[in-house]
Amino acid sequence: MGAILEVKYFNAFQLKKTHTEEPTSTTVPVWDGSTGIPVGTGTNPINGSYPQTERPVDPDAQADSWVVEEARIQGGFNNTNVDYGVRAYLVDQEPNGSQRTNALIYSGIFNSRTGINNTNVFNVAEDITKAVDPANGSIQKLYAEDTNLIIFQENKVSKALIDKDAIYSAEGNATPVSQFNLVIGQIVPYAGNFGISRNPESFAVYGYRKYFVDKDRNAVMRLSQDGLTEISNYGMVDYFRDEFGNLDSSSSTGKAVGAWDIYTKQYLVSLQGSNITPTTSGPNNEFSDTYQTLTFDESVLGWTSRFTYKPEKAFSVKAKFYSVNEGVLYEHNYQEFGQNDNRSNFYNVYSDSFITFVFNPNVSASKVFKTVNYEGSNGWEVSSFEAARSFELNDTANVVLSYDEGAYTQDSIQYYAGFYRKEGKYFSNLINNSQATPQEVLFGASISGVKGYYSTVTIKTDNSTQVPGSGGKTRELFAVSSEYVESSY
Repeated sequence: MGAILEVKYFNAFQLKKTHTEEPTSTTVPVWDGSTGIPVGTGTNPINGSYPQTERPVDPDAQADSWVVEEARIQGGFNNTNVDYGVRAYLVDQEPNGSQRTNALIYSGIFNSRTGINNTNVFNVAEDITKAVDPANGSIQKLYAEDTNLIIFQENKVSKALIDKDAIYSAEGNATPVSQFNLVIGQIVPYAGNFGISRNPESFAVYGYRKYFVDKDRNAVMRLSQDGLTEISNYGMVDYFRDEFGNLDSSSSTGKAVGAWDIYTKQYLVSLQGSNITPTTSGPNNEFSDTYQTLTFDESVLGWTSRFTYKPEKAFSVKAKFYSVNEGVLYEHNYQEFGQNDNRSNFYNVYSDSFITFVFNPNVSASKVFKTVNYEGSNGWEVSSFEAARSFELNDTANVVLSYDEGAYTQDSIQYYAGFYRKEGKYFSNLINNSQATPQEVLFGASISGVKGYYSTVTIKTDNSTQVPGSGGKTRELFAVSSEYVESSY
């Protein structure tokens, strides 16, 4: 007499019986490991071993399969029944999940040598959480350094002791506690109310120096052995104040990508956001209205260069610097032997290099700037020379062509309309092209030089000059000067 055994939902498993070919009178269904399923004795027109009522078969199918649910190992009579076993229950007073953006939690240990892996174990009976002051915002970045864990919040930077704890004597000296260790010990904040805002992508590290952006305080920061330093104060206070004010961190495009360039030993930061205003300085407005990319050099403690490329991510590997743009990886400072130089060529797009600076000698005197001169290689031109006579009036000069592009021949005589080379240096007169102003008798090309208290000058690479022996558009520029006389008013 048959018996019906109740199968508990929580400990049942399934056995699959299948045909691997079209059912015929000779094919035998195959069980996947069970030996305890009874065999029928009825007659089946397709397979005589199994009754039609126990195994419904689709004659048109190439293979048929079905499943039997059971709770005993191998499905045998009186075999071991699968069960949960002993279970412990804990009633949580707060069953709903919560987000603690200012807290840290750690699991059990992982040791690959001994095969211990408790990374998925979070025992609530143990003290496995550590919280920082929520008034300083959420935790945005963690960085482990030696035996310290550096915690970057929106408005604060702190360090926590790792795998040790410390107590302080009456003299203030730290004394290690030998009785027990803590995974995350005491949290000690760094001096200064600076954080990483909501831009953890700006973080970069080299040696003991860490760099990051604090957009909310209009600052670019360096964390080193002497604490926090505001490196944006090195001649760039106004610039970063304006650019960070336009950076929209709430959008997907609003970010500050940071990286350490191991090749040039510089910190690179690219401010990217749809609200950044266009930069109009420069000969061709070469900077995009959606990003500004520039570098900081520790050797001169200054921001030395701005670039025309927009990296999605940048990083250094050994002695090479890489960046990613539109999912494509690019190597910077790359020069293949025998090929043209790749300077000023980013993501297969070439852009002219230029420098904008100010001549401001003898500050209080009105001057006439007569010439412009530079020391360096051939291939530079002055695209803009503008002198400020007052807040409303400016004098401007014509473009000064490079030595090669300004060369022309007339009556078999070589002339130069731009720079002229003499003893390895390049010189040119300034031709005034200003419009007449009230009570001005002489103006424009009828006078020599440009008049003003100071002048703003942009010098850039030309579009054609090749430097002999360099294999490409390499330019060197060491110094730029101007000869001036005091104006007679």
